Amino acid sequence: MKKIIILILFFYSFFSASAQYTKIINSKRPGFSESPYGVGTKVFQVETGAFYQSSIKSNVTFLTKNSYGANLFLRYSDFLEKLEVNVDLTYQKDKRVFNNIFITNPHFVSGVSRLTFGAKYLVYNSVYKDKSKEIRSWKKRHSFDWKRLIPSVGVYAGWNSNFLSSDFKAPGMSFKGAVLLQNDINDRFVILTNLIVDNIAQDNLQYSYILTSTLAVSEKWSLFGEHQGIFDSYNDNVYQFGGGLAYLFTDDIQLDVAARTNMVAGDFSSYYIGLGGSWRMDRHEGKKKQNDVLDGTKEPFFKRLFKKKKGKKRKVKSIKIKKRKKNKKSKGPSFFGKKKKKKKKRRRNKD
Repeated sequence: MKKIIILILFFYSFFSASAQYTKIINSKRPGFSESPYGVGTKVFQVETGAFYQSSIKSNVTFLTKNSYGANLFLRYSDFLEKLEVNVDLTYQKDKRVFNNIFITNPHFVSGVSRLTFGAKYLVYNSVYKDKSKEIRSWKKRHSFDWKRLIPSVGVYAGWNSNFLSSDFKAPGMSFKGAVLLQNDINDRFVILTNLIVDNIAQDNLQYSYILTSTLAVSEKWSLFGEHQGIFDSYNDNVYQFGGGLAYLFTDDIQLDVAARTNMVAGDFSSYYIGLGGSWRMDRHEGKKKQNDVLDGTKEPFFKRLFKKKKGKKRKVKSIKIKKRKKNKKSKGPSFFGKKKKKKKKRRRNKD
């Protein structure tokens, strides 16, 4: 399993690609997985929320029973559309329990438990045909596009700093790497796959995977389900399942709620609840372009799911405007009144 994940990490790092800016906010919340797409140049995004986690495990000397706190994920892109830099920060308070034969002694610790600086790069952008324009064949219009099985690919590299509170410090700094995959199965259903290697350069090397499925039920609401597996050299394997929903408040604000629990194995069980939101400051240079989407890129995720039906333009009949004939200027009256018409004198024929 470890060798397969490492090989995939190196394999996907050789792809080339284009990038994407979306008119509507693209947040990694409320799940733990991450999309291969960045936020776009000149866009600053904040993703934050509060959480509570409870764990129960018997026959152990030390146990973190309850944890609650807040996490903050900052994202920014500049110079390159397909490159994003980010900061992942977590502050939490733990209730830790020391168990022995005679007494159970709890104590509390708090502080910064995680501070990771990272960068994400979109290396391959999968492009699909727009079948809505297919009018000759009903079968081709509604058939499955097998190219959708080819995912968009991104890579992530991060540095786990040791600028943490004393109770959460690690023996030293470490690194993190991941491959980020996304499949748009149809206009409403999306699957994300993350393959992660964490704590690189330390003894407790950790491997994990995350599978997330997202279903849009309307222009504003979307549901998600998630499964995560964690493999650690010093701890038992953990398999978690979670779900939640997200609400698009505005184009730049998203609200979310999520819950997850582990698949009970042995004497360990836990559950997690999170509530938060995302906001972005959009100063993207190309946002005024037609459709607010960069050329050669996909439309925003929510926009593709439920496109608003544009009202038909009213047909206005053209009216021919008749030009008014210019009146001949009437000659004004003479100084002594109206001019009398001169009568033509008839010449008498001489007898």
